[in-house]
Amino acid sequence: MRETDFARYLTQFLSIYLPGQVGSKRNTQLAYRDSFSLFLKYCRDQKNLSPEKLTIAQVDKELVICFLQWLEEERNCKAATRNQRLAAIHSFFSFLMVEEPQYIQQCQKVLSIPMKKTDKPPLMYLPLDSIKGLLEQPDRAPTQGKRDAVLLSLLYDTGARVQELVDLKVCDVTLNDTVTITLTGKGGKSRIVPVMKPTGELLKQYIESAGLSSPVYSRNPLFTNRGNKPLTRAGVTYILKKYAGQAQATGAKDISDEITPHWLRHSKAMHLLQSGVNLVYIRDLLGHSDISTTEIYARADEKMKRKALMEAYDSPTSEDLPTWKQDKDLLDWLKSL
Repeated sequence: MRETDFARYLTQFLSIYLPGQVGSKRNTQLAYRDSFSLFLKYCRDQKNLSPEKLTIAQVDKELVICFLQWLEEERNCKAATRNQRLAAIHSFFSFLMVEEPQYIQQCQKVLSIPMKKTDKPPLMYLPLDSIKGLLEQPDRAPTQGKRDAVLLSLLYDTGARVQELVDLKVCDVTLNDTVTITLTGKGGKSRIVPVMKPTGELLKQYIESAGLSSPVYSRNPLFTNRGNKPLTRAGVTYILKKYAGQAQATGAKDISDEITPHWLRHSKAMHLLQSGVNLVYIRDLLGHSDISTTEIYARADEKMKRKALMEAYDSPTSEDLPTWKQDKDLLDWLKSL
């Protein structure tokens, strides 16, 4: 069977360009792969286009738009999911435009397909008392309990994304007077995050009790499951929800069944902001590339908004009622009109 140009460039895009040149995370690579797998199934089942014979010339703007409409109408996908699939297609055509300039016009047409506006979900975070109630739940006597206590404490204390947490290796922990963690985030960018003293002490105890203090184990995952394999994002979410349920049972407030690891990241950012920490430092802690991303926390905190407005200047509005409101006869007459 002859190799088609679409098959050749899609293979290069997924196997070489994304992992090698862009340095995309494994999860991004899998998401893009799944998007094209779904696109090829659509071409085969809905358009009668054989995936092994599909050419770049056939993958035009009209076909992509039909695919996106099919996602929403037939598969009942939301706009956010539709946009994720379109992002994968956009990335491929940006790559193709450089590799094969003769397709530049076709690529530009595909790239002109806009993303759909989506409703931004509210920023979910927990008050400090609820965080304390959550972190008190793990039984720290057994090794697994220590692991869970360290995991939840680090998730909150470092403001890490869940993938950054499960990617941690023992060598990413520096046990000096000030304990620091090296987190590797989006695009392979690393940042060093200090942890609070109680979390640092807990981390030292965990590494010793888990037998990970020897340099031989420096490349081992920091957190593993019962099968001694690295924890997954789903595993972290399961652990969090388990202790969230326990915290609810003990009367902790504001902890919902819908809690996710990202809530702890939001909580850390909000608590730092409410304590007066500059947004620039919060940006660096969270690993945001642009401070405008960090500004969502300032916009979300209604209490800080009110405080800032009240402290800005004295209101010129008088608290005294105007004289006409004090005139009962006049008010009665106005009401009778």
